[in-house]
Amino acid sequence: MVTTTDTTAIVTRPKLEEISQPSFKRWLKHFFFMPAAKRYFDKQDQHAIAQAVHQAEHGHAGEIQVVIEGHIPADQAYRQDTRARARQLFAELGVWDTEYNSGVLLYLNLCERKVEIVTDRGIQKASEQQAWDAICSALILQMQQGEYRKAVCEAVLEIGERLHDCYAQALMETENELGNAPIILR
Repeated sequence: MVTTTDTTAIVTRPKLEEISQPSFKRWLKHFFFMPAAKRYFDKQDQHAIAQAVHQAEHGHAGEIQVVIEGHIPADQAYRQDTRARARQLFAELGVWDTEYNSGVLLYLNLCERKVEIVTDRGIQKASEQQAWDAICSALILQMQQGEYRKAVCEAVLEIGERLHDCYAQALMETENELGNAPIILR
């Protein structure tokens, strides 16, 4: 169970005003989607992504977690879109629980072909949304061209640069609080 305090803004359940509209069409799409995450990202790709995360986290206190999901579980897909799912995973995986509120979740949903970046409060205050949107757009464009490993690795390195801009001067590099390996779900 995730607890919230005055210093964290964690979303374990979407707030009423942020709940996505229930969608039977989305549920069907996710229910019948064949597991594909391992088809697009084999062990070598996962290792390359882990290396990119390690390199991107060097020189600042920022932490990056990559989650690649084939589809949203059917019991959640009716009421939950990719943004709500990314926020749920941000909380469940403890990306919010870094020492300097410097966690970033890069979430890829292969069924919807969408990318979400969820940032912790410390980063939201020090960066602009346009930078994160540009990373998502570039990642989606490269993935449409079939360059999955390269797309994710470049997005991770770009996130690392944004984190360096936010945290390099204020804080020295800290220990690795989140694992570097991507988390592959269904």
